[in-house]
Amino acid sequence: MSTGKKLFGISAADKARLLTAMRRNSGARAPEAEEGRVARNPIAPEWLRFDSLPGYTEIRVQQAVARQAGLEDLFYVCHEGLGTARTRIDGREYLNFSCYDYLGLNGDARVLEAASKAAQRYGMSASASRLTAGERPPHRELEQAIAGLYGVEDCICFVSGHATNVSTLGKLVGPHDVIFHDALCHNSLLLGATLSGATRIAYPNNDMDALARLLESRRYSHQRAVIVSEGLFGMDGCLCDLPSLVELKREHGCLLMIDEAHSLGVLGRTGRGVHEHFALPAADVDIWMGTLSKSFCGCGGYIAGSAALVEFLKYQAPGFVYSVGMPPSVAAASAEAARIMLAEPQRLEKLHGNCKLLLELARDAGLDTGKAGGFAVIPVMVGDSLTAAILSQELRHRGVLALPIIYPGVEEGKARLRFFVSAMHSEDDLRTAVTMTSEALPVAREKAASYAR
Repeated sequence: MSTGKKLFGISAADKARLLTAMRRNSGARAPEAEEGRVARNPIAPEWLRFDSLPGYTEIRVQQAVARQAGLEDLFYVCHEGLGTARTRIDGREYLNFSCYDYLGLNGDARVLEAASKAAQRYGMSASASRLTAGERPPHRELEQAIAGLYGVEDCICFVSGHATNVSTLGKLVGPHDVIFHDALCHNSLLLGATLSGATRIAYPNNDMDALARLLESRRYSHQRAVIVSEGLFGMDGCLCDLPSLVELKREHGCLLMIDEAHSLGVLGRTGRGVHEHFALPAADVDIWMGTLSKSFCGCGGYIAGSAALVEFLKYQAPGFVYSVGMPPSVAAASAEAARIMLAEPQRLEKLHGNCKLLLELARDAGLDTGKAGGFAVIPVMVGDSLTAAILSQELRHRGVLALPIIYPGVEEGKARLRFFVSAMHSEDDLRTAVTMTSEALPVAREKAASYAR
């Protein structure tokens, strides 16, 4: 074999020889350059077909395996009503652990009324980008409310939570900069880091010693440096080590970005998030990010921090400048949810109690909850993807809805079911979920093993 650059496992020279041989065997002639024209490489028919995309092939393989294993469709199931602690599918009610309604505000009459009034006054759409179509009062009211939760200068709300991370990181740093991110960070953070062109360096989940070593060896050959972590990790349910992150960012002259998608409205006595949980000033973090689709039962994402940061994003972030503004009704609903969170701390007390109880029950039952700390997201670690999918189906047959996270969402061997806990779940709900899972897991393992045989 040639020692040239490898493409699909073979060198470029060997690949060229292989293609020539294939053309010869098929009777096709290699293209010849005509005078005044550049030789054209052959266009394979599959390059023009979407069903030949590698990702599509992978999807079809997974679907075929699922059918052979007798699995039903687990994803994109149509729910017939409100997404909260209970849901209805095909006329049957399920105990629901598959939605983010942490504070139980999705469907609250006050939230619905706020959305309805805003829709009646401002319509269902912001009509265009806020840069061109202008803003509506609910936009700024929501942004001021979130800035107030952190005690920072300003906030900007994007219409998409995923786009918030992609646009912010993608525009904030560049090729001369470096991003140090937790290995378990969300896809949107990884895409934003890649888009930026900055050097991207992952450190093992919550391993502050490893991060310190990487900062010492790699930070000082770049200009700006950003440390990125989730507050509450959405796949594993563990907290970041915020005190250590703050200390390291100061020691090594970095910016610190914390993604609070699952921690705002969940952590802290009043729901203000991970900084309140650790009793740290919010100003210790340079960039606060979060989503409005969990505790605040809307959609979209936000960045909170200094006025300069927010103004920069308002004019530079492509996911904001070139995207329609958040519907005013959604902004009004999320602002009302934030108000209720502060006015009714008993919701957080109930949520915290439910999370602690579910984790204790699961561990007492011998279920592997991985790194979970007992905060809203509690995984049950299963191992292989097939067993996780079968377990989810077994639970659904028993009236409990908890969806699997399988490869490529997580690496193979680390598949799990995620249980999202709500303040609306009762103690009986939690006990039922654990009992059903304990009963269904050995059944799922046996079925997966039988299929493998």
